[in-house]
Amino acid sequence: MSNSIKFLAYYLPQFHPIPENDAWWGKGFTEWTNVTKAKPLFKGHYQPILPGELGFYDLRLPEVQEQQAKLAEDYGIDGFIYYQYWFGNGKMLLEKPAEAMLKNKNISLPFCFCWANETWKGIWHGLDNPYVLIEQTYQGEEDYIAYFNYLLPFFKDERYIKVNNKPMFHIYRLDHIPDLNNFIEIFNKLAIKMGFNGIHFVATGNVDSKNVINNESIYGVVGMDVFNDIRYQQKTYYDRQSFLGKLENRILAKSGYTDVVEHRKKPLILDYSKGIMKFNVLFPHSKYIQCVFPNWDNTARSGLQSLIFKNANPQAWFNHFNNAIKELKKNKANPQLIVIKSWNEWAEGNHLEPDAKFGREWLEVIQKIKNQI
Repeated sequence: MSNSIKFLAYYLPQFHPIPENDAWWGKGFTEWTNVTKAKPLFKGHYQPILPGELGFYDLRLPEVQEQQAKLAEDYGIDGFIYYQYWFGNGKMLLEKPAEAMLKNKNISLPFCFCWANETWKGIWHGLDNPYVLIEQTYQGEEDYIAYFNYLLPFFKDERYIKVNNKPMFHIYRLDHIPDLNNFIEIFNKLAIKMGFNGIHFVATGNVDSKNVINNESIYGVVGMDVFNDIRYQQKTYYDRQSFLGKLENRILAKSGYTDVVEHRKKPLILDYSKGIMKFNVLFPHSKYIQCVFPNWDNTARSGLQSLIFKNANPQAWFNHFNNAIKELKKNKANPQLIVIKSWNEWAEGNHLEPDAKFGREWLEVIQKIKNQI
């Protein structure tokens, strides 16, 4: 990657049937199943949020990924970050789209992986219970070697994003890995053995651990705390960590309005446009990478337990993204990279792909900002 500012977007490979989804939700389930069933929860609530020109696609079709990649390239996206699910002992889910993309040389868009190393629970994946669907495990050296060997053909691909001959590899919950130093050492040693200079590790999520930030093998930490930074700005009066703030949250919880998903009895509704105007990005360290998001409304997945950013529109998205660019330009020592969440998380109401209401306007914002840099 060059030194100019790059835009990478998370990519969800959920849009094809798999046996596990069939068992949990019913035969033929994909992310579209929940999207089409979504209902408005209050007056003026825009649901369902439906796709535009790409339609209800199936990622088993190669032309779909080709269309996605071309759209992304045409509007200034520099690469996709594919969510990758390795649960230990060789168990993977949703791996087929990336494997098909690797073989499809009609797709030229660069890519890398984000290991989404998190246990799947029903509460986060559309079920009315908090129980574990599939557990994330860490099996030690042999399993890490097996994981690296699976990833190696992707790392070797000319489209795979590399920094100083190091494949970029994001990890969602890097601080959850119990033997982190061992994991990093194994991946780096194997990468060097295969002709790379190591692995360019990037942590994502709300990583506050100094052990992570100070680790010399970690080159970036994606600030996935954008929701928290503007959450409650329109609904509360006190600092969330203060005594009065905690008391206020208890009162809200009793009324069903709380940030604790399992306890929520009504949706948490925030104003995207107003929140973004107050959004002030602080770079806490030199590894910090900004994460921006155009929209969010996970009614399709979570119903009354959803988090909704109302008034998300292309103009507000432009304001948010443009502010992020201005702040990054003030922090030249930080990775010159902005991560966008997300390209196609449709059941979260979080997407850049054309939709039925705004068409390509989400993408046009990226193109406009790209031309201004």
